Amino acid sequence: MGVGARLRVALADVALMSVSLSLLAQVGANRQFQLPQTSQAQAASDRSARNPDSQAEEELQKGTALTRAGSFAEAIPHLLAARGRASNDYAASFNLGLCFVATGQPKQAIPILTALRAAGHDNADVNNLLAQAYVGDGQNQKALEALQEASKLAPEDEKLYLFVADACMVKQEYGVGLQVVDLGLDRFPISAHLHYQRGMFLALLDDLDASKKDFDQARGLAPETDIAFVAATQKAMFEGDVLEAVRAAREGVKKGHHDYVLLTLLGEALLRSGISPGQPEYTEAQEALEKSVAERPNYAGSQLALGKLILLDNRLGDAIAHLETARQLDPKNASVYSNLAAAYRRRGDLQQAKNMLAVLANLNEAQAEKIRSAPGDRKADYPGSAEGPSKAAEHP
Repeated sequence: MGVGARLRVALADVALMSVSLSLLAQVGANRQFQLPQTSQAQAASDRSARNPDSQAEEELQKGTALTRAGSFAEAIPHLLAARGRASNDYAASFNLGLCFVATGQPKQAIPILTALRAAGHDNADVNNLLAQAYVGDGQNQKALEALQEASKLAPEDEKLYLFVADACMVKQEYGVGLQVVDLGLDRFPISAHLHYQRGMFLALLDDLDASKKDFDQARGLAPETDIAFVAATQKAMFEGDVLEAVRAAREGVKKGHHDYVLLTLLGEALLRSGISPGQPEYTEAQEALEKSVAERPNYAGSQLALGKLILLDNRLGDAIAHLETARQLDPKNASVYSNLAAAYRRRGDLQQAKNMLAVLANLNEAQAEKIRSAPGDRKADYPGSAEGPSKAAEHP
């Protein structure tokens, strides 16, 4: 396998780390905590249909706050306690559905979201989140239908496509993701973010020549922006040109673009260049990754990269802490387990190292089976031992 192919393997998990951040972007849009596309009469009916109690209101407030913070698993019991009892049952139900999607439980989310639609909340937010849930559950045709319904209700909202594209990345449904992005580009043909996403899908489908064109278009459409430097760095990484990736990421950071993904890409590219503790480049990578973690502690990509970097310095306790955080955030990322196995083995915890390798073997086998059963010529020959950051759907 050539250098370029190995790097494509290493980047195959390019968006598995972004699910929480994509959903956080939807929290940031702040629509789902209201009733933005629901009639006043329906909202009044919702309130009058139940007698809320103070405990339910408190549970809703706690669940909403945890959802906003990206603590999706912790939010679920509070939202379950509030649902059907709080004054704003739409918020309780929607946020519960969002948390189920974020924690990889689409089967629990789908009936909640379909019930919201049937109850008069057939808005863009519900349909878009339902599309993401359908992707997570492997119901791709229903996902596309829900996305198209959402886009009819909010035709000027480009992020509807980006959110569903992220869900496709998480599920490694690259072909479906390409369909989603193409639908978005039909509506927003000069979207730098959609061209960037298209480049990512094409690269992961092993169509590197076509992907380079989309990365270049993203840069041309939004020059000197975060997405431009991220696109340039990702293009270089897929080409196997680590030095160019370092150069592009450095340029963006020096020009004031301290986006958490760009910082993570810089740290990752420096790691791939063969740095060692004590070198200025090691310090540069550490500073970039620590800034990324400080900005977005729920971003598994930076936690993983920082853990790998610290492992080079044999600081096992700190390395394991970051790697375990990455595992909690992204439990299906094979690279997390390979690095944890190495860290535990160095610490002398051979049983834990063995446990990590067992999970790694299961993940690799599942990925191999998915590749074997993939239809068509565009089979991404990636074994699942992937690592690397991705740009989430929220952009300035």
